[in-house]
Formats: sequence, C-alpha cells, structure tokens
Amino acid sequence: MIEIRFTGQSLNGQQVSGTIVGSNSSEIKKKLSEIASKRNIRITKKEKKRTFIFKAKKGNEKPFTGEQRAFNKKEVEDALTRLGYSVISVYPKLLDFQLKPPPADIVTFVKISAELLEQKLSYQEILTLLINDTQNQTLKTTLKEINNELKKGADSQQTFLRFQHVFGKFAAYMLGLASKSGNMVEIYKATAKFLERRQEFKKNLRSALITPLVTLFVLFLAVLFYVGYIFPETARLFVRFGVELPPMTAATLKISDFLVENPYLVAIIILGPPIALLQFSKTKKGKYLIDKWILKIPVMGPLIHKTLIEVFCRVFYTLYSGSAESIEPIRIAAEATGNAYFEDRIKNVAIPLMIKKGLGVTDAFEASGVFTETAIARFHSGEESGTIKNTALQLANYYETETVYKLKNIIEIIQVAIAMIIMIVMIALTLVSAETATVRPKSPLMN
Repeated sequence: MIEIRFTGQSLNGQQVSGTIVGSNSSEIKKKLSEIASKRNIRITKKEKKRTFIFKAKKGNEKPFTGEQRAFNKKEVEDALTRLGYSVISVYPKLLDFQLKPPPADIVTFVKISAELLEQKLSYQEILTLLINDTQNQTLKTTLKEINNELKKGADSQQTFLRFQHVFGKFAAYMLGLASKSGNMVEIYKATAKFLERRQEFKKNLRSALITPLVTLFVLFLAVLFYVGYIFPETARLFVRFGVELPPMTAATLKISDFLVENPYLVAIIILGPPIALLQFSKTKKGKYLIDKWILKIPVMGPLIHKTLIEVFCRVFYTLYSGSAESIEPIRIAAEATGNAYFEDRIKNVAIPLMIKKGLGVTDAFEASGVFTETAIARFHSGEESGTIKNTALQLANYYETETVYKLKNIIEIIQVAIAMIIMIVMIALTLVSAETATVRPKSPLMN
C-alpha cells in the first residue's frame, strides 16, 4: 500500500492538507484528482511515506541503528530529538519494499494477543511486547504504526483497515472491530481460529490438487524432453544403417519428429491453456465461474463446499448478536469465505430477500443455493429455537471434523495414484529404451 500526504491551497488562499492511501500510483493519482476537484484546491506538495534508516544515541551510550517510516527526514529527526536522542544520521532506505508477512506470523500475532488479553493485559502493552519480539520486519513496522495511531486516539477499525494488505481484508476488519466490540478476547480467538483453518485448508488443497498437478506437469515435461531430444539420438543411428525399427521405437520416433518439427505448436498446446486460465481467473467473471466450477469437482468439490460453509458459520457466529442485526454479519461472513460464487449468491440473493421480502435467515439461505441440506436443516432448527448463533458454531465444528478427516484420506489416495502414474510412465520409458537393445543390424553376409 502507498500512503501519500498532500498539501494544497484553496481558491481563497487557505492551506489544506491530508493523507490518502492506495494500492498503486494510479489509484493515488485518481484520489488526489477527486479531492482537488471536490474541494476546489490546487495540490502544491506531495510526500510519500517511506522507510528511513537512522543512527542515534542517548548521552554516552553506544549508538544504535533503526528504521522508521515517515514522510520526510525531518519527521524522523524531530521524533528522535523529542525522545532525548542525539541524531547522528538519517537517510532513506534504498530498497524500500515490504513483503507480506507469512500467514503463520499473522496467526501467531493474533493467538498471542488473544492469550494476553485473556490475562487482562492492556492492548498497548501487548503491542509493545509483540513489537519487540516479532522477527518479520514488515509486521514489526506495521504494529509500530498501529500502536502510534491508537495512542493518538485514531479509530481502531479504520487504522487496521489501512493495513489490510498485511493482515488480509477479513482479519483487518475483525481486529479493528474487536476494540469497539467490548469483547476483544472472543473476537481475537475467533479470528485466530479462522486464520488457522484457512491456512490448513490451503495446505490441504495444495496437497490434494495443486501439488499433484505440478508433479504431473513436471513429469510430462521430463517425458517430453526424453522423447524429443534424448531418445532420437539413439534411434536415428539405426535409421542411418537402414535397420528396421521395432513397433514402439518406430512410434516413439514419429512422435519425436513431430515435436521437433512443430516446437511452437507444442509450446502453445502445453503453455496456452494454463496461461489463458490464469488470465481468465484474474477477471471478475473468470473468478466467479472458476469458483463455481471448483465446487463441482468430483470428490474434492463437496469437501471444498463444506469448508466454505464452515468458514461462513464460524464468522457468522462471532459477529451475530441478534436477528435485528443479522445483515452485516452475513455479508462479512460471505466475504470471509474467499469464494466469489458463494459470496455473490449470499450478497445478491439471500440478503436482498431478507431486506426486501422479509424472509427469515433459513429461507434466504436456502434460496441462495449454496448451503447443503444439512446446513439448511440445522439453521431451520436454530431459527425456530432461537439458538441460531450456537447452531452456526455447531455446524462449523461438525464440518471441520468431517472435512479434515476426509481430506486426509483423499490426500493419501491421490499420493498413491500419483506414485502409480509415475511408475507406469517409468515402466513405459524403460520398455521403449529396452526395445532398442533388441535391434540388430543386418549382417553384411545377408545382403
């Protein structure tokens, strides 16, 4: 994220200043243009927030080096001076880019915060402790900025949402909401659980789908290299001597000749579909259709579907406080799933039915078409008994247990299947190679 502080001048000569945040330069430029036209001001100065490296000391102590984000060098010098330090040097960091912290670091931060909140430590004390112990530089800098903003009395929700590129959209929303809710411990625990489950789900999904596909793709490239480059070198020796080739060897040589003669066509066939799919997935419609298709994959689709319902129910349970205030929790829970199709059905079907036609939660969820019969039945029971909040938690725990168990079994089966495919391919290559050993040139006496 890019943060810019601007200074402008209105038509009557009054100085105007403010800060804006954007994900890229074009977004910043657009926002500045909108502000200038709306307020009738002329932008006179822009300063980008960046990282400065400083060297300072206090009294006769040993000098130390540190980093601080600021809009200009003077801000860093003034801040250090106010704290009683003598500034030796301040200069901008040459390579000033921040990588997103690993998900495990975010989970650790949220879990430790929840535990310390449960021990009645103040949030500022917790942030100070975690700033000192956090190893990831991006997370450390982010926590410092959050701590400084909260000390100044900034709105916690807006502060955390500024750093959604670090925490993720949902986690930033939940952490910001926690300070206002009066129940920080429960929200932090729920957020930690959500992040852990999402991390575990992604890991299992990689094991079940992505890793096998990558393995098969690499195996395919290896076979392609063998057939197109290594094998012909041997087979063509026999062709030069006019030796009749065995069936498998002859067929493999024909395939090799086709690959060598049509390299661009082969490259398009191999690389074209993945690249096209990747580009399509970046569009709004593409993501929607792919997320919809994922739920229909044999075996894995139902498990992914149930995991999405689990995530939805877990977030809904955390935020839901009564039927009068159910729309916002439903909307946020739908966004938390990360599935464009699931989110769209909730936002554009279920929620409008609840608002415009006054349907209950169960009827609206059933109309969306993204909940299983089991989930609908449980929500119906919870709505009738007035325990829909607890029902959502029970459903989340039930689907977590089911999907974790089944995913482990599926991953084991897929791993065995991949091993079998590799074995079959290796046997086929061995047979083709061994067949060349049976080729015997004709004796000169036979001519």
